[in-house]
Amino acid sequence: MSVPGNLVATINIPLRWGDMDAYGHANNTVYFRFFEEARIVWLASLELGASEQPTGPVIIKTSATFLKELNHPATVEVKTFADKAGNTSLDTYHLMTDADTGEVYAEGYAKIVWFDRRTRKSAPLPDSLRALASN
Repeated sequence: MSVPGNLVATINIPLRWGDMDAYGHANNTVYFRFFEEARIVWLASLELGASEQPTGPVIIKTSATFLKELNHPATVEVKTFADKAGNTSLDTYHLMTDADTGEVYAEGYAKIVWFDRRTRKSAPLPDSLRALASN
């Protein structure tokens, strides 16, 4: 599988028993939570987006393609990719695989808009994020 952009971060996340639904597999919302966790950990590693900072990320669009059922026990590896950067936005992609076997569970997308928390409007994308983009 090929995900666009530059690889910027990789984390491992264990699936918890409580992440399972009545059908015996991880509910689709769990995939989105794992993508979110990967983005938050990545941005924190860059010292960007913390709630006490005047600006930070908001997600204006997100999607996922579910490719394989995720069952407990499992540990997933989530890779985050930075693709195209605009004046105030950045396209990001995620690839979620089994940390042991490499089997692909899902691909994800999120458009990040940088946001001024005081004015409640978009703000210029930080140069450090722009530098990571593939364009």
